[in-house]
Order: sequence, then structure tokens, then C-alpha cells
Amino acid sequence: MSLRARINSPEEHGSRGEDGHLVSSYRAKLLEEIDLAEMSALAAAERRARLERVLGHIISREGPVLSTVERSQLIRRVVDEALGLGILEPLLEDASITEIMVNGPDAIFVERGGRVEQLPLRFVSADQLMQTIERIVSTVNRRVDESNPMVDARLPSGERVNVIIPPLSLTGPTLTIRRFPRSYTLQELIGFGSLDEHMVFLLAGLVQAKFNIIVSGATGTGKTTLLNALSGLIPAHERIITIEDSAELQLQQTHVVRLESRPANVEGKGQVTIRDLVRNSLRMRPDRIVVGEVRGGEALDMLQAMSTGHDGSLATVHANSAEDALTRLQTLSSMSDVEVPFVALHDQINSAVEVIVQLTRFADGARRITEIAMLDSHGSEPYRLATVARFDAQPMTHDGRVFGAFQYFPLPRRTADRLYMASQPIPQAFGVAQHLDQLTTREAR
Repeated sequence: MSLRARINSPEEHGSRGEDGHLVSSYRAKLLEEIDLAEMSALAAAERRARLERVLGHIISREGPVLSTVERSQLIRRVVDEALGLGILEPLLEDASITEIMVNGPDAIFVERGGRVEQLPLRFVSADQLMQTIERIVSTVNRRVDESNPMVDARLPSGERVNVIIPPLSLTGPTLTIRRFPRSYTLQELIGFGSLDEHMVFLLAGLVQAKFNIIVSGATGTGKTTLLNALSGLIPAHERIITIEDSAELQLQQTHVVRLESRPANVEGKGQVTIRDLVRNSLRMRPDRIVVGEVRGGEALDMLQAMSTGHDGSLATVHANSAEDALTRLQTLSSMSDVEVPFVALHDQINSAVEVIVQLTRFADGARRITEIAMLDSHGSEPYRLATVARFDAQPMTHDGRVFGAFQYFPLPRRTADRLYMASQPIPQAFGVAQHLDQLTTREAR
């Protein structure tokens, strides 16, 4: 969209009536004062600063009489409407907000610190919200209309965006923007209470010893954050291939190849799936393969890679428990276009998966590792999980907070032997199981 079109857009600010008219009026005056050709050549930050200065002169010259705070707010609103995303612009700049949810023009929610709250903001109309949505998706060369009512995309600044509009959405145009904070180390996650020093010690050894690790959890439990932290433990000399639907991982190593899937274009062509990328990655001489999320037939390719020489691979999967993660991997693998009997898939999982790290988001918004389990079964045996770490939660307090303690159990002998042969120290808190009956084990479905 041209600069003139963006500034002259018929959008109104979220407040109705006189305030909205004032914003619209000053936007038109701003257009009359600026040199569009000169403005288009400026960087985004410079362009905003120039517009704010020009608008400040206009307000000083023509009124109205405003307090310093009111004047700043008016300038911000007019420039946001001109160049940004209107009432969403301040939300995108608020580092404490991790998710923005627009459920139609009259309902805007955000997530802060794991808690969802509704804001006293709204769009003037569904049309204004649609114009904002179109502005967002146009930045990634996508379009949204009745023939293409759902869009899932990643903005150049990294945010993941999902749009769904009528007739599929009965509440009006719906927009969800997920923001991703900077990457955190495992030590920083300790400060958030997500895990403790003993678990960090164990996970570091498992990554260094090239165990295949699945990070499991429901939506919003912090799977990507933990996956990024675990990936940071991979030695710098190894070649890492990351595969994602929307690029969110922020690995700091130098030998990293980042791959991102691509949806079909408006003609239904050009799609590149996660499965395509997993298959291709096997021809790229990877030392490690990191899959942001396994959600389809690529699970079979991932399992085959894990069990055929690509040890130390990591992936995430949506599941509510470690047992469910195994069942879900088996179900997803069966979605492949290669028909593999369920029994064979069971053997494949027993051969490939070695560690499951389960994450849970609690009622107070805290995200914690609630279990680390080793898959200690073989071949066609029923899945047998050996819990080596667990978070035991206490009843919620009156103010809605959840406390608890991490518990530790002996490592299976096979796990301890792998760590020893890889010259990784065995954390004292976990000891070593001498006999099977010393393990906290259970059979998964």
C-alpha cells in the first residue's frame, strides 16, 4: 500500500464519535503538509519521527488547546493510524504482552504473565478491523477474503498471525497475534520456576550425549521456549537443521540451517510441507535435526531419522502427558502416505524416542516441566516409561498461585550407561537404578 493510501485510509481510531473525527481530521491535515516522495525514502523509524514533528507543528498552529499528555496521545494515535496498526500498535510495543486476541471489533484480549485480560479498546467497526487485517497480511504477500477466509502467517518482525473471517467466524473478523520473547537459557528458566538445577544438569547431559528428546505439552505451555533452550546446549561444531512451520527458534550457534514450510499460493500451488523439509534435511548431512512441531505424517520421517543415525534430534508435540505424547506420535505417523502397520509404528517409537519432557501451564500462568520420563521399553513391548523427575503440585492458594516441589527418581541403567560412555556426569539427585523394581515405571497405552 502506498504512503498516501495508508495515511488517507478511512479507518477511525478505536474510540467512537468526536475523538475518532479528530484523529481523522488531523490525518488529512498531515497529508497536506508532507512530501510523500521524501517520506517514502526514509526508514520506518525516521518516517515516524518526521510525521510526529510535522503533526506537532500543525497542532501548535491550529489547536485545539491540549494538555501535554493529551497532545502526546493525539500525536501517537494519528501517526499509528497513518503508518502502523492503529490501536494495536501500542500493544505490539508492550514487551509484557505475549498474545493479542481480537474477537471481532468490540473485544480485544491480551495475555500478560500467563493471564488473559480484556482491554477497554475496540475498533469502530468490522470494516475498520478488516482494513487492519488486510494491512497485516499484505506485508507477507497474502490476502484474506471470502474465497480465502483463513490465513496463518509470520510477520517480518517475527510475530505469528492467524486470521479467520466471516462466514467461518460468526463473531466477526478474528485476529490472533502471538509474540515470541527473546530466547532464554535453561539457567534463566530456573528463575521462572520452570525447572531446577538438578533437572538442568540432567537435560544438559542428555543433549550432550545425543539422546532423542521429545518436548510435549498443550498449547501455550512453553514448548518452543524450552526447545530453544535445549538446542542451545548442542555443541557449536555440529551442523544443526531446524524445521518449522513459522520460524521461532533462535539458535545462537554458527552452523545452523533454518528451514520454514510454505503454504500453497492462491492458485493452490507451491506448498512445501514440514514433511518435505524433514525428508530434504536428511540429504543435508545434519548432525542434529530440530523440528519445531510434529503435527502430521512427518512424524514417521522424524522417527526414522532418529533411529537411523541421526541421534540427538529434538522435536515438540502437542500432548497432555508423556503417555499421550507416545500415542499421538503413533497416530501422527499413521497419517503418512506410507502404510505402516500400527505394530511396526510401535516398534519404531520404542527404537527412536528416548526422552519425553512434559510441560504444563498452571492456573496461575506458570509454565513448568512436570515430568521427565525415559522410554525404557524395547521392540514390540508395551510402552514403558520410567519417570526420573516430576513436579508435585500443591492445592492452589487463595490468591490463585500454585506451589509445589520437584521430585527425583533413579535413572534406568541403560540411560546411566549412555551418559557414562558419553563422558557425561550422572547427577547425584537421580542416582542409578540397580533393579527394575527400583524404577518409577508405568506402562503407557
